[in-house]
Amino acid sequence: MGIRAILAKPFAAYVISQRKKWEKNAVETQLNLMKSLLQQASNTVFGKDHKFSEINDYEQFKQNMPINDYEGLKSYVERVVAGEPDILWPNKPLYFAKTSGTTSGVKYIPISKESIGFHINGARDALLSYVHETGNSSFLDKKLIFLSGSPEMTMKHGIHVGRLSGIVNHHVPDYLRSNQLPSYDTNCMDDWEAKLDKIIDETLPENMSLISGIPPWVQMYFDRIQARTGKKIKDVFPDFSVFVYGGVNFEPYRAKLFESIGKKIDSIETYPASEGFIAYQDSQRAEGLLLLLNSGVFYEFIPAEDYFKPNPRRLHIGEVELGVNYALIMNTNAGLWGYSIGDTVKFVSLDPYRIVVSGRIKHFISAFGEHVIGEEVEKAMQYAMQKHPEVELVEFTVAPQVTPPEGGLPYHEWLVEFAKAPNNLEAFAHDLDEKLTQLNVYYDDLITGNILQRLKIRALAPNAFIDYMKSQGKLGGQNKVPRLSNDRKIADEI
Repeated sequence: MGIRAILAKPFAAYVISQRKKWEKNAVETQLNLMKSLLQQASNTVFGKDHKFSEINDYEQFKQNMPINDYEGLKSYVERVVAGEPDILWPNKPLYFAKTSGTTSGVKYIPISKESIGFHINGARDALLSYVHETGNSSFLDKKLIFLSGSPEMTMKHGIHVGRLSGIVNHHVPDYLRSNQLPSYDTNCMDDWEAKLDKIIDETLPENMSLISGIPPWVQMYFDRIQARTGKKIKDVFPDFSVFVYGGVNFEPYRAKLFESIGKKIDSIETYPASEGFIAYQDSQRAEGLLLLLNSGVFYEFIPAEDYFKPNPRRLHIGEVELGVNYALIMNTNAGLWGYSIGDTVKFVSLDPYRIVVSGRIKHFISAFGEHVIGEEVEKAMQYAMQKHPEVELVEFTVAPQVTPPEGGLPYHEWLVEFAKAPNNLEAFAHDLDEKLTQLNVYYDDLITGNILQRLKIRALAPNAFIDYMKSQGKLGGQNKVPRLSNDRKIADEI
């Protein structure tokens, strides 16, 4: 056992002991953090505009703090981007994480000197939690690969601008840097397919033990290795034992990924975002992701059913309930205030506070009032795949077909790319539909009331989603196809 593997265990024990302290006092930790964030930002432009110095409790906080999306904060962010200090947070940010918005074009999410460490430590602590629980630390002595965006950055008024994964790449601890792949030059390549081939060139000769990335892009990496070698991944990388992922629900991809690997391995889910590192899987045995309540973010939760109301209910961590779909709101030590990240979450445990990501607040189908969400279509797909074990899935998305070209009632169209199609597509579609009617009573009412006909599957040609992402300039990295839409824009382009 090497030095990294040996030292990781006592370090993991220390990190977990520190985590347990705030886990036991989660509500107090969050409310104290709220006060600390307000105090630190009280002399900023935003803090003065919203009278931070006069806020003494959460009720006053809600009165003074509006719920914002990027558009709501854009006038402040533009001043930060222009180089002004003390606008949303003291001084200037260290970085801007550059992301794509659906309505805002390019978004610039500030990362401060106070927040950058939490982005790094979230990923670190996910691995250390795994080490502490399982005792497996040997993977740290072998080669690790992070399939991410380019670490190259530009400058805006003295502030570095880049993709979050690229920014974080600059802060990989020195003790992991020497066994990290791909090389810096390869990671900087823009063309994803050329980059992937180069990554394979660099990793095939190595003893890979940990692979990290968004599942569909990791699958593409596996497929190309198998095409080149004719071997399962376990035979190419015998010591591959840990898969780290985030960004999408793993379940629709699990069967095909493990089939490609050729054996079951441990997986660790993370929930990173440009706005902050939100949660990670702290146990191989418990459901959900541990919400990080001591990492520079004061969280609020709006019941999803209230989100679009003029004055929605807002809750702090001590007021949430199990099984309720909440829109996630963040107030951060980089200066994002009342910020709706766009995700919805459900709590599966309140001791400690663990969540599952249930979907996107604006990604739903409600053409007829059904309000079908991402969690529901993914659970339906998982159920159908269990009923039809021969099926291997590449990717899917769902959209309404309001005016069917063939006439008749409208329906939900599932655009699915199969690696292995079901033996009976009609039976597969029936099982999908049956499960969805169980999960969503409004959808069931529309079906039984003959307002919608049952869903239809459109089986897509190989590489349909890769070709679509390539056409959008979003192939690889941290990009992903929305699971569902309330219109036909993505469906028609695919």
